[in-house]
Amino acid sequence: MTNQQPSLDLMFQALADPTRRAMIERLCAGPASVSQLAQPLAMSLPSVMQHLQLLEGSGLIRSEKVGRVRTCRLKPEALSAAETWINQRRALVSRQLDRLGEYLRDTTGDED
Repeated sequence: MTNQQPSLDLMFQALADPTRRAMIERLCAGPASVSQLAQPLAMSLPSVMQHLQLLEGSGLIRSEKVGRVRTCRLKPEALSAAETWINQRRALVSRQLDRLGEYLRDTTGDED
């Protein structure tokens, strides 16, 4: 798990920004050119490119340039690492809550 930490850090950093999450949402529908991703955003093309570079650096997307068009694609398998990390934390918290519930049942049961 420690080997995955830097990539998880980059992934969560990338997902922390609403603009980048909007780009990910758009890419869930399929590949898109940089100009298509930039169209609904109120920012310059260089700013859009910076966001895309961070998304690509985090491993969430990949891009390829054919001629003058750069097309971006979501890498859904990359989200698996974040999903696994979140699910492990969820299971841990759930077990702790279950133990707390058992403790509370046991202690209130002793008082009766």
